[in-house]
Amino acid sequence: MLLAPFVVSEASAEATARVLSFDSLSGWHSDNHQAALEAYQGTCSRMEDQEWASLCAFAQSNPDAKAFFELFFRPVIIENGTPTLFTGYFEPELNGARFQDSVYRYPLYRRPQEPFLNYTRQQIDETGALRGLEIAWVDNPVDVYYLQIQGSGRVNLTDGSSIRVGYSGENGHPNRSIAQTMIDQGIIPRSQASAARIRDWFGRNPGFGQQILWSNPSYVFFRKLSLPSHKGPHGAMSRPLTSMRSLAVDPLYTTLGAPVWIEKSGSPSLQRLMVAQDKGGAIKGAQRADIFFGTGEVAGKIAGQTKDGGRMVVLMPIQLAFAMAPEGAQE
Repeated sequence: MLLAPFVVSEASAEATARVLSFDSLSGWHSDNHQAALEAYQGTCSRMEDQEWASLCAFAQSNPDAKAFFELFFRPVIIENGTPTLFTGYFEPELNGARFQDSVYRYPLYRRPQEPFLNYTRQQIDETGALRGLEIAWVDNPVDVYYLQIQGSGRVNLTDGSSIRVGYSGENGHPNRSIAQTMIDQGIIPRSQASAARIRDWFGRNPGFGQQILWSNPSYVFFRKLSLPSHKGPHGAMSRPLTSMRSLAVDPLYTTLGAPVWIEKSGSPSLQRLMVAQDKGGAIKGAQRADIFFGTGEVAGKIAGQTKDGGRMVVLMPIQLAFAMAPEGAQE
């Protein structure tokens, strides 16, 4: 069992931990460890614990990547009785404009003042209470909805420029999936409830579609981000994410900033070292993770199709690894 110093909630107290060997990690020796090290370097300075801080300082000297991980870490599998589940997320690209017109008429809002923070999605749309807080205007209300789910994105503007936006808060109302609402109402079968199919349906049913959107009272606000175009969006550690190397996890079980080895089944299968640099409201459990697939339509398609099993193994500093698991637990 996890020892008391590492228990941060009743949930994590139910978890068990076992130390594994690197040889037991399928595909470990053939991975690009340098790519993983570069992702790790991007956020390790945000980790304040002394064990992690010391390793980060050495990592910045650009050691041999594979040797670095093997010498200073041990693989630890943490489980809490729930099956492993990998899903995916991405940074959407939207079409937008700086000013409203007949095409670009759906706003992305900054976080409002306190009196308006509890407005529902419908109230925000109907009252115009947030007028003046628009960051940009986009051409599709469904794209606004999915941007709110992803939490960050790029808006390609009509003047040829683009802006990056990131999560800046929400209205506190419960999030209700519009896909589930459409399934429950018999509008679309579960097997066809993809983002592309839903977007197509909304294009053919704009009036009724607005009612479906309002069935989810939750609303997310954004802020502008100053990021180079080649960098990923910011994750929970306030540093850019790296495509195919950044992972969203449940921080009750997995330390933010820790390297995480994943063995994902399905198509495509993945065996690689990633870094826990993000978190999400739907990411709950010791064996639950969301893979960041990158930016744009292709990344979004892959992310939307990802729902696979496997296992995830956290790389912990040696001393912490053996404190978490009983002696002799190494496999």
